[in-house]
Amino acid sequence: MARYASSRRYAQAVFQIAQEHGDIDAWLDDARALAELADDPAAAEFLDAPQIPDAKKLQTIQQTLGDSVNPLALNLLGLLAARRLTHIMPDILSQLTDMVDQHRGVQWADVTTAVPMDDERTTEIAELIGGIVGGKVSLRTYVEPDIIGGLIVRVGDRVIDGSVRAKMRNMEREIVERIT
Repeated sequence: MARYASSRRYAQAVFQIAQEHGDIDAWLDDARALAELADDPAAAEFLDAPQIPDAKKLQTIQQTLGDSVNPLALNLLGLLAARRLTHIMPDILSQLTDMVDQHRGVQWADVTTAVPMDDERTTEIAELIGGIVGGKVSLRTYVEPDIIGGLIVRVGDRVIDGSVRAKMRNMEREIVERIT
């Protein structure tokens, strides 16, 4: 997803407000609800339409989300709609989530395996990777049968390729070097 410079500024503002009020988790929930609404093509088209008055947009947002979202969050979506920037709300959510994770010391690791992992194995791998990177790690898991076995881990710009496919390539390279 493309990152917009303004989405980072909005996310920083939301994060600051959430910290000041001590309700980071509530703001994350609200941002998810706003992003879900902004992801709806019909809603996004309505909210970004220049011919619809801003007051009507805000009224519709309040009717749609009601009391389920903090009034400040409703105002955020109203502001985005007034500026025809509703489409960046999912990116604001992504940026906000990254900021909260960083604030809480959580790093994300992408783990690719040949077969799905059960919860116990996922927890073991998260703890192992956490020991390597020196912090708490949450996993996003992917299944890619082409790696044959083992796993590939990506944390930030670090990659650990422990797949059978990579080991076979290395063996092939060694054999070719010895022959030539």
